Amino acid sequence: MSLSHFPVVRPVVLAWALALAGADVSAAPLTLDQALQQAVQSYPALAAQQARVDAARQAQIPAAELPDPKLGIGIENFPVSGPNAGSLTADFMTMQRISLLQEVPNADKRRARREVADARVAEAGAGQLVLRREVRRDTALAWITRITVEKKLAWFGQLEQENRLLATTVRARIASGQAQLAEAVVPQQEALKLADQRDDLQAQQQQAVAGLRRWLGPTADGAQDTSWPSWPVGRAALQARLHQHPELRAFEPREQVLAAEVREAEAAKHPDWGVELAYQRRGQQFGDMVSLEFGFDLPLFTERRQDPRIAAKQAERIGLAAERESMLRSHTEELERDLAEYERLERISNRQRDALLPLLETKLNLLLTSYGAGQSSLAELVFARAERQAAHLQLIELEGQRSLAAARLHFIFGEDAE
Repeated sequence: MSLSHFPVVRPVVLAWALALAGADVSAAPLTLDQALQQAVQSYPALAAQQARVDAARQAQIPAAELPDPKLGIGIENFPVSGPNAGSLTADFMTMQRISLLQEVPNADKRRARREVADARVAEAGAGQLVLRREVRRDTALAWITRITVEKKLAWFGQLEQENRLLATTVRARIASGQAQLAEAVVPQQEALKLADQRDDLQAQQQQAVAGLRRWLGPTADGAQDTSWPSWPVGRAALQARLHQHPELRAFEPREQVLAAEVREAEAAKHPDWGVELAYQRRGQQFGDMVSLEFGFDLPLFTERRQDPRIAAKQAERIGLAAERESMLRSHTEELERDLAEYERLERISNRQRDALLPLLETKLNLLLTSYGAGQSSLAELVFARAERQAAHLQLIELEGQRSLAAARLHFIFGEDAE
């Protein structure tokens, strides 16, 4: 008993589906590609991550620059006792001093600081890629969840129309004396069951729209393309791309950061230096003076200062390598699990669509004919309808779950780096 048995229901179901989705027939529904693009452009967390990338790029500019020079102003050898006490000009040793000091970190340290800043930019960019993939994936998952619910709701339009036609058939049989009067209640009971199920699905639809609104904002309230999205799911291709997982690739710039920090710590074992130029003004009866002074760090106790810092950074690198290996194993398991689940859902949904549903459809049509001829009971017909209904809704659910599995595989393991 399909829509082909009731041609009049087709425009009714179409109108109902459009009204349910709030669609404007003059406007094309939103496509998944448009939704993904909008989510990437408007999701606040991505804007925050872009700000981190911009901050890292700004911090890159001064990384290798010399420290700001220091200006010094003071008085030297100011007398506080004796005949010249309190005078700035009477004693030849008293000087008003102004100096300019420039500290110069060694070249290796400045180079390492620049490398750290460069790696920080790459690290922020890798984090942006990870988040972008997650936003695209979660937008697609929310999109598919809404499609699944709305396909179920669209199917209910047909079920309700079929139930109304069943009620008409039952009344006709009662009027002709071919059925008992109590059978008139059965279609009403079925209508109440359908109303309860519709209420449950409408609540699920509202939740699905709210989930999509998280990624798209108010755009999620409009109509969307309800065709199932599809992505290529090939076991060998996805396994070959495992190392391209964005979270694994994010370890590369983190390793670069730590390697540069090790080099910076090692550079601290080499002395920095500085130069100070000073002008000293004395009383008019004495000549002014100029001083030039060089200073050098003396890293004499490296085993208690620089060496522990180097060892700490090297330990971090060892820990990072172990962390990457742990994540690789985790994602290998995730990939195999998702592939197995996708393949299972594909097999089950194919059997459901190609074998079970045609059988149940044939059974229902035979019982409908038999009931019309008075050769089967209404209970048998109602049970067959319930079987067909449950199988059809299960097929929609299976197709939705398969599409969700394909989306997870595609956006995490299969999508090209961007």
